[in-house]
Amino acid sequence: MLRELLVGGVVSLVTITIHALVTTIVVRVAQTSSVKRVTHPSLFLIRIMIPTVSVFMVAHTVEVFIWALAYWFVEAAPPGADLVYFAFVNFATLGYGDIVPVERWVLLGPITAMNGWLLFGWSTACIFEVLHRALVRSGVPNG
Repeated sequence: MLRELLVGGVVSLVTITIHALVTTIVVRVAQTSSVKRVTHPSLFLIRIMIPTVSVFMVAHTVEVFIWALAYWFVEAAPPGADLVYFAFVNFATLGYGDIVPVERWVLLGPITAMNGWLLFGWSTACIFEVLHRALVRSGVPNG
């Protein structure tokens, strides 16, 4: 169990670090995007939100691949299992379906799910903050 917690903790720290870097970049770009006058608020919001959400989607995909690499390294799934699929299922908290971890690595699934849940929430908070700031900058009235 200690080995599972250690591996899960290290991989979680790696994905958290990636997410922190991505968040820093997204926030910095969103803050520095220049707006002189917004004539079409809807187009302005689309121009801000599509890249923001896309960057977070790419970040989550990279994080899933890191989990898949960890599963491969420790041989957490049965031989021949699709590790990327297995990592996506765990990270997105879908639950087990056709692939289950080998006995000695059963805790990696819940640790992956906890990490994914945390990072999805983090992304959601950032997306809404970027949206809020874009709405304020575009002059769209509240309410």
